[in-house]
Amino acid sequence: MRVLVVEDSDSLRSTLSQALQNSGYVVDSAADGEEGLWFAESNDYDVVVLDIMLPKMDGLTVLERLRQNGCETNVLLLTAKDSLKDKVHGLQIGADDYLVKPFDLEELLARVWALCRRKYGRKDNRIEIEDLTLDLNARTVSRNGSPIYLTAREFKVFEYLALRRGQIVSKTEIESNVYDSEAELMSNVVESTICDLRRKLTPDADDTGNIIYTRRGMGYYIKKEQSE
Repeated sequence: MRVLVVEDSDSLRSTLSQALQNSGYVVDSAADGEEGLWFAESNDYDVVVLDIMLPKMDGLTVLERLRQNGCETNVLLLTAKDSLKDKVHGLQIGADDYLVKPFDLEELLARVWALCRRKYGRKDNRIEIEDLTLDLNARTVSRNGSPIYLTAREFKVFEYLALRRGQIVSKTEIESNVYDSEAELMSNVVESTICDLRRKLTPDADDTGNIIYTRRGMGYYIKKEQSE
């Protein structure tokens, strides 16, 4: 999942970016409103963490521009103004949530995750796929209670496909939402990760019970259950 942090304080921007990366997100950051608007309009994010007090263009103007241009990305506002008027105004023009500075880092991470769940239509932190269980909080996968070891990168790819279950996900989308830098995109890294996931998640040597499917020329998908 991919998050944009727009914050003019170098120290806070660095702290937030590092904490989000440690929690498994791909993170971009911007130091002013104009740069933040450019990032938000140029990429597909799950959440934008947006400070209100920014140089060049304030956060509320950035938010208004995004909504006027049809951007529906969930936005978490950061504000030092602890007044009802500011909170209400932010929500009225399209913010999805807000935090008043100073805030606890764990609370910010929890709110970002809640907004991600909202985007993918999930109310809980567990995804069941046949006999597999993904725990999105613990970042673990198990089959009938027995753990399956996945690398951090393998988990992120599987998580992204699982959250978009029933949809074909292109290689480009996986690269954009899972991999942090071009250095990680050398050669056939996505194809290799999918191959490793299939090997670990497929219980039978003859590949029966496959979880991740390929639509040639389009991408990868996990089948949607009939009841979904």
